[in-house]
Amino acid sequence: MLKSELRSFHAVATFRGFSAAARELNITQPTLSTQVKDLESRYNIQLFNRVGREVHLTNAGEELLAITSRLHQAEIDAETLLESFRGFHAGRLSIAAVGPFHATDMIVAFKSKYPAIDIEVWFGNSQRCFDRILSYDADVAILAEVQSDPRVTTQLYSTHQVVAFVNSDHPFYHKESISIADLHRQRVVRREVGSTTRLAIETETEKRGVVLDPILELGSREAIWKAVEQGIGIGFVADFEFVSHPNLRAIPLRDVKVETRYYLAHLKERGDSRLVQSFFKTALEAK
Repeated sequence: MLKSELRSFHAVATFRGFSAAARELNITQPTLSTQVKDLESRYNIQLFNRVGREVHLTNAGEELLAITSRLHQAEIDAETLLESFRGFHAGRLSIAAVGPFHATDMIVAFKSKYPAIDIEVWFGNSQRCFDRILSYDADVAILAEVQSDPRVTTQLYSTHQVVAFVNSDHPFYHKESISIADLHRQRVVRREVGSTTRLAIETETEKRGVVLDPILELGSREAIWKAVEQGIGIGFVADFEFVSHPNLRAIPLRDVKVETRYYLAHLKERGDSRLVQSFFKTALEAK
C-alpha cells in the first residue's frame, strides 16, 4: 500500500516544503524525501518542481493533492466518529468565517457543550471561506452570500442590513440617515473582491446610477475601520458588526434595503460527520 508515501506527499504539498512537513509528521527529512522520491520513481512521474528549498506542485501533483486531501479528511472523520461513540472526548474542528461576530457566539456555545474539541478558526472573505471547505481546509464555513454549488450544503443563519459608517469630521456624521443618492461621488473605502458587503453596495449603486469614488481597497474589517477613523472615506458594514466607537457613527440607508445573509456551509459529502452535524445543531440552537 502507498499509505506512508501518500501521507508524506500530502504533508509536503500542504506545508509547501520538506522541512515543515517532516516536523509535522515527526519523521526525519531524509526519510520524508525518500518516501516522496520512491513514489515518483515507482510511477515515473514528477510531483514537485524543486527550486532551491522551495517546492511547487506540478499538474500531476495538483491532481494528486485533490485526492490525498479527501483521504486525509476521511481519516480525520473516521477518528472523530470513533471518538464520538465515547462522547466527543477528543477531536478537532476547523472553521472558516467571514468575521468574529457570529463565529464567536457559535464557538462559545459549541465549546460549552463539547469542551474537549479543539477548534481552529480562519478569517477571510466569503469566497475564500467557501474555497477552504472545497479544498478540505475547513470542516464548516460561516459566510455571507455565495454562489450555488452542488458540492456544498448551506443553511441560512441570519439576515442583516448594510449600513454606512463615517468619522466625526464627515458631513454625514450628524445625519440620522442618508439616501443611496447621497453616496454619489463620495469617497469610499472598500473591501477586496470577494466581499459580499462590497458586492451588495456596488450592486445597488450601479442599479441606481450612483457612482462611488473608491479611494482605497483593503483586505480586512480592521483595516477598513482604521482608514474610516482617519477620515479617508466612507465604509460599509453589516449593522450587527458595527461596534460603538467615540469617533465613528453608523448611518442607515433610508430608501433602499441592502442586505447580507449569513450561512453555515459544509461539503455535502461530509454531511454524515457527527462533528459537523453537532456544530450545525449547536450553532442554530444558540441563535
